[in-house]
Amino acid sequence: MSTEIRPEQQSLATEIIREIRSAVPEFARPLSGQFGAGIQQGVETALAEFADRIAGLPAPGPRQLRVYRSLGRGELAEGRSLDALQAAFRLGARIAWRRYARVARRRGLGPEQLVILAEAVFAHIDEVAAASVQGYVDARTDRAGALGRARHRLLDLLLAGAGPAEVAAAAQAADWPLPALVAGVSLDPRLPPERPAPPPRPTYRQPAAAAPPQPPARLPEHVLAALDVPQPHLLLPDPGPLLADPQLSAALQGRGAVIGPAVPPALAAQSLRWARLVRASLAEPPKRPVDCRERLGDLLLLTDPALVRLIAERRLAPLAPLTPKQRDRLAATLLAWLQTGRGTAPEVAARLGIHPQTARQRLHRVHQLFGPALASPHARFELEVALRATADP
Repeated sequence: MSTEIRPEQQSLATEIIREIRSAVPEFARPLSGQFGAGIQQGVETALAEFADRIAGLPAPGPRQLRVYRSLGRGELAEGRSLDALQAAFRLGARIAWRRYARVARRRGLGPEQLVILAEAVFAHIDEVAAASVQGYVDARTDRAGALGRARHRLLDLLLAGAGPAEVAAAAQAADWPLPALVAGVSLDPRLPPERPAPPPRPTYRQPAAAAPPQPPARLPEHVLAALDVPQPHLLLPDPGPLLADPQLSAALQGRGAVIGPAVPPALAAQSLRWARLVRASLAEPPKRPVDCRERLGDLLLLTDPALVRLIAERRLAPLAPLTPKQRDRLAATLLAWLQTGRGTAPEVAARLGIHPQTARQRLHRVHQLFGPALASPHARFELEVALRATADP
């Protein structure tokens, strides 16, 4: 049979390519360049290999497999899924079978032999398709690996304060649109991503199989991540819209995340540093992400602890002779008075949850201790800094 079908190969290849271009929209273009050469070679190789197999020759070797895998790689390079290629394979197999059936009838093959020939045709095209799928998967894996490496390098450059030209080139290589603003995110290394708890076991007698553990939520595509490092961190592009993305919220849940302020890319390292400062100041990892935009005042106090201590020692000296309990009460009263804009006794009382008369007595004592300093805006600012730095979180 192989002797009869070999002369058909050239015209059959032409017919298959013509029909594929006509019936599959993705291939309805001139077969030029690497695209055209790949299709032509793939069809001709598959037909020649089928004839060899009918003749009893060995299964496809490395050369044929490379041809089929390159078809799959080519589809990924063209930005398509495998749907079009699979449709082309099915169409090619039907056209080839019709031609081979005519040859078989001319030779006088019976129905049973025709069935065997049909099975061979479609088994062969299944193998070709499987090799192409493998090529597609391999190419996608290679691309993901290369893209991941490029994005890791970009993250390192941004956090190292690299120049604009170097960052722009790295962003292009990483397929990462350079945003106007970024935000660093500090994660707690002690906390793995949480997984949803399995559903309760049914109460009927036959126990249900345990639900498989759910994988951690994936980060949105353009988030830059360094997770396998001593201080895991992320960099969010365009953090405003991204922070409203449920996918990001799910990925940050249970990771002790602190989100730094939004800054231009040149200040990415600063945003991450500020996020780490806030996270280090927390008594325990937060259950929900902490946004530094809501804690800029605290962040200011954390940037220079030595200076804040110096201010506290100087401005809060009038409280030093008091007992710890007295100091705490008067410090809280003074802070409430400052935060209410030098409020009245009832306003301070409402803030502290005490009786107005108690607030009035404490305010009188505060004015006795601090005297003229309370009339100075500069002194009041330093007092609030000192009190906020020493207050319990």
